[in-house]
Amino acid sequence: MPVLDKPIVVWVSLGYLLLVTAIGVWSMRRTRGARDFFIAGQSLGLWVTGFATMSAAFSGFVFIGGPGLVYRMGVASLFICVPVGFTSGLLCWVVAKRLRLLAEVRPVYTVPEALLARYRSRTVSGLAAVAVLAGTVAYLGAQLQALGVVIEALFGTRELFGASSLAVAMLIGVVVVAFYAVAGGMIAGAYTDLFQGILMVVAAVAVCWVAVEASGGLHALARSIAGSPEFGPSFLDPVGSLPLFTAIGFFFLFGVGVLGQPHMLHKFFMLDRVGSLKWMPAVLGGGQMLCVLLWIGLGLAVPALVAAGRMEPLARPDDATPAFLLGFAPEPLAGLVFAGVLAAIMSTADSFLNIGAAALVRDLPAAFGWRRPRQLFWGRVWVVAIALVAALFALAYGDLIALLGTFAFATFAAALAPAVAIGLNWKRVTAGAASASIATGLAVNLGVELLTRQSLAPWLPRPVLPPGVLPGVLAVSASFSVLLIWSWLAPPPELDRDVERVMEL
Repeated sequence: MPVLDKPIVVWVSLGYLLLVTAIGVWSMRRTRGARDFFIAGQSLGLWVTGFATMSAAFSGFVFIGGPGLVYRMGVASLFICVPVGFTSGLLCWVVAKRLRLLAEVRPVYTVPEALLARYRSRTVSGLAAVAVLAGTVAYLGAQLQALGVVIEALFGTRELFGASSLAVAMLIGVVVVAFYAVAGGMIAGAYTDLFQGILMVVAAVAVCWVAVEASGGLHALARSIAGSPEFGPSFLDPVGSLPLFTAIGFFFLFGVGVLGQPHMLHKFFMLDRVGSLKWMPAVLGGGQMLCVLLWIGLGLAVPALVAAGRMEPLARPDDATPAFLLGFAPEPLAGLVFAGVLAAIMSTADSFLNIGAAALVRDLPAAFGWRRPRQLFWGRVWVVAIALVAALFALAYGDLIALLGTFAFATFAAALAPAVAIGLNWKRVTAGAASASIATGLAVNLGVELLTRQSLAPWLPRPVLPPGVLPGVLAVSASFSVLLIWSWLAPPPELDRDVERVMEL
């Protein structure tokens, strides 16, 4: 799209970028130490923490990747969204309270530090830090890829750079995101997340309405898709376009796996009062359910418009959101939605850069017993390095944003969910069980994904998996099994008294 064709869209989006840049500069003045940089001074209230958690979870994955995944896989891909109805309550009731209480009795800034307090094992915290780094690179790569798609759509870089357009757009995104994260750390994210979350919700509801109206209503939408040779009735079947195991696997992975997502768990360390968790499921879950409307509305409207001949077939499924906004949405709404997408991506990228830098500056040195001087300085240095590595990984992965995000989600889930969720609620879990669980989940997920991805490992033979089985489901199941079996067979561990009291509350 030539820049001047949609001036309102471009100026609204640029205005938002300038706003978050200004917030980053302002936040730099308030970031005086590691506690400010990594957990925002532990001073956030209910609404800011709730929307920060939502913004970290719902990002380019939902706004750009979601509709693209529906375009390729049909309605069955929405099994990823179904768990949203209960995952916010699951998070708050199972892990949030104990994580926040651990931060009361220990100087805990990260999930690996929480595991170190629980298990008294540097091996556990070190393995957790490695898992955080691996998942961060993949998840951040998905955010930068989504940001690249948005920049391509807004500024027409594809016409200028051809096949290398996405790489150039992602490089621009790396510069913006790295500056934002380097300047303010979590304070920059925290003080914009409330605004960002509101913007995301408003944009999602509005664009869902416009998308359904543009496709002629729900009845016309369904009729166009069902009568199209490109999509057909199976597109609308809840499990018709995917193997049953894939649909069930999506539900299982995104339902249980939420308990191991450090970018969400990390937000609970920032909460000012434990009592605020009483209302957190309503704030977090309500916002998530409204944001999912964009995934559903655009995911169905774009195939319907293509089937009706009103939109050209997409060369790249991830272009679904930008193509609709630039072709069918009013310019003010399109500008608002693009700003919402940028809001989501910036917030989530900041979260991942922060936890990735913390793993390198705090968690891994602690696991090896090294001194950790100048944490604020080195945290900012590692932010830039992680952003560059994540962008390169996303380009090498070479697939849909949602599939890259699913791989990252599974990495966190398989490595961390059992040790965090069960370990904070069952005193019998030992350090050995936690270490074996993290190592198993990480090895299985990364190993199987590497072997099944031709773009990542073209020289390796392809393994034969049962039809429709997701690598992440295998990894999560193996990780939970190892932790439970090991804990049953091993003698109960001794816990520090303060940690034991936290687990009893």
